[in-house]
Amino acid sequence: MRLLALIVALLPCLAIAQGAVVTTPQVRAELVAHAPDGIAPGKTVQLGLRIDHQPHWHTYWKNPGDSGLPTLLEWQLPAGVTAGEVAWPTPKQLPLGPLVNFGFEDTLLLPVAVQVPAGFSADTLDVGLRAEWLVCKDVCIPESGEFKLSVPTRAATAGHAALFDAARAATPAAAAGTQGRAEVKGNALVLTLSGLPASWQGQAIAFFPETAGVILNAAKPVARWEGGTWTAEVPLDPQRSASPATMPAVFAVAGQPAGAQLTLTVAGTWPAIGAPAPAAAQDVLPVSPDTPPLGLPLALLLALLGGALLNLMPCVFPVLSLKVLGFARHADDRRALLAGGLAYTAGVVISFVALAGLLLALRAGGEQLGWGFQLQSPAVVAALAALFTLIGLNLAGLFELGSVLPDRLATTQLRHPLADSALTGVLAVAIAAPCTAPFMGASLGFAITLPPAQALSVFAALGLGMALPYLAASAFPVVARALPRPGAWMATFKTLMAFPMFGTVVWLVWVLGQQIGLDGAAALLGSLVVLAFAAWALGSPGHSPATRRVMGTAAVLLLGLSLAWVGPSLRAEAVPVAGVSAADTGDWQPWSADKVAEATAQGRPVFVDFTAAWCVTCQYNKRTTLADAAVKAEFSARNVLLLRADWTRRDPAITAELQRLGRSGVPVYVVYTPGAAGPRVLSEILSVDEVRGSLSAPT
Repeated sequence: MRLLALIVALLPCLAIAQGAVVTTPQVRAELVAHAPDGIAPGKTVQLGLRIDHQPHWHTYWKNPGDSGLPTLLEWQLPAGVTAGEVAWPTPKQLPLGPLVNFGFEDTLLLPVAVQVPAGFSADTLDVGLRAEWLVCKDVCIPESGEFKLSVPTRAATAGHAALFDAARAATPAAAAGTQGRAEVKGNALVLTLSGLPASWQGQAIAFFPETAGVILNAAKPVARWEGGTWTAEVPLDPQRSASPATMPAVFAVAGQPAGAQLTLTVAGTWPAIGAPAPAAAQDVLPVSPDTPPLGLPLALLLALLGGALLNLMPCVFPVLSLKVLGFARHADDRRALLAGGLAYTAGVVISFVALAGLLLALRAGGEQLGWGFQLQSPAVVAALAALFTLIGLNLAGLFELGSVLPDRLATTQLRHPLADSALTGVLAVAIAAPCTAPFMGASLGFAITLPPAQALSVFAALGLGMALPYLAASAFPVVARALPRPGAWMATFKTLMAFPMFGTVVWLVWVLGQQIGLDGAAALLGSLVVLAFAAWALGSPGHSPATRRVMGTAAVLLLGLSLAWVGPSLRAEAVPVAGVSAADTGDWQPWSADKVAEATAQGRPVFVDFTAAWCVTCQYNKRTTLADAAVKAEFSARNVLLLRADWTRRDPAITAELQRLGRSGVPVYVVYTPGAAGPRVLSEILSVDEVRGSLSAPT
């Protein structure tokens, strides 16, 4: 037991008391009864141990998971009175660093049905209970209590009716019509459920085996829905202690209090206990042993530095051009320059925190997502392409907002320049968030393992780092004095800045082509042409009102038809195209955990490129360092297996692997060397020397 040493150290903290209630700094435990009709001979009465946990403290389920101990109840009852088993409520997953436990927080009731014999005639049912529980937060404290309770037999005892009703509602039950099976395949347990309730369809399902020491609890199952059938592949614990023929288990869906209780017959042959697991499942966070553990202060510092370096990434250049234009416009107005810098900083930080909050909320709901998840949606990519098309056309002078919007809205920028600066910050995050700069990978991977408040502080530091250069430039007069004075040159510069916007559109259309194929990219291009026509028809200042009405009506109709054309493509399944997802050089193969495990078992090193089409840093590394002749020669000389994990569209298996590596986004480069203590994670911006050195590093 991983916590044995800590438990032994804390044995003096045992809490032993008598009465109906035991109170410690961590919990309040009470023996309660429920007999609304009194206690009749030959009937049952409900008893239970109620545990009220202090915030963030928890106790454990019958299978505690990776660590912990289940709560034990030992009854002392009158002769002939017998106690049944604990009716355990549906547990929840309790992540703790690289571990995942199963247990309970807040208010818990462990109900037990007690059978009263036919000849029972006493005036009270005198009950004794000795309970032992392990309560944990950052530390674990074993506690126990001696409880005494006298329940009148001829009077109703219903003061805790709501508590027992809630416990009954949270108790797993057999789902009518649901069928399940389990099969051992290699080093994984494949679960299949069919006939599930309609409310479960398409949902993320949590798996709680009652047999401990079988699965790797902290690993994210690779799950999918096919019609009404749910299938999940769960890695086995590399130090498995049991090979059961049947597995009683609870399956649960977030938002529903009770799970489904099933006993699965296990088919297939269990691997020998102690057999090596696949490389992807050996550790939850199998980073290189020379990678220092992060703490919150270091994560904040790395996020701040990574955010500042994010400004050097090519994906951020189009937004840089807008900020340069804004600096030049206010070069003579120190107050406006500083206010604009503060507003831009607020827009960046708030956007990063909001995007991170959405990511954490979706992950808490069971979604397999990582940083940059928004660009895994073709609809989001298409919307950004349309937005940057309009910005480019506006900068080029094709249309003016004042000709399209009502005067009240069109003059908003003039009346509220701070709002314009803040929205520029929002736009910067929208296009820059999928990029990864040095120092960002480790800090963001660590952040998603933290409690929400601490995690959001890391993302806020990332936003502050990105905005810091502009905030400093707007705060120090020496920068303003270095800027050219406003003049006629600004009109030419404004038109020039349209071209980086159009370059961004080209990149986004290429990303969409990787996701949905060339036909979908062509449909988007056609829609962008219609969008440009609509912007010109409605917004050109040279058009008369009558011309604008006629041409604008035609443009709106065409725009509706183009959206109907491109819409189905955005909802289509991923289409394989030559590019990031394919072995485009002939040397690279699609990634899978099985390929990594097979190669390393044969003594062959493996290099994995976790990449995505929308990741500009990934494409830069791919066309520079990974295409370098010296690197290719090193790969060939050492017989390295080259694998590419394409994350352009959502892939739960890749997301789970990134999480095990302590990362939340791409690029990630990993070297698996046979005999090494763990995989070696390289930096986000690769160099030839780093790649070659990682292959020759001692194990």
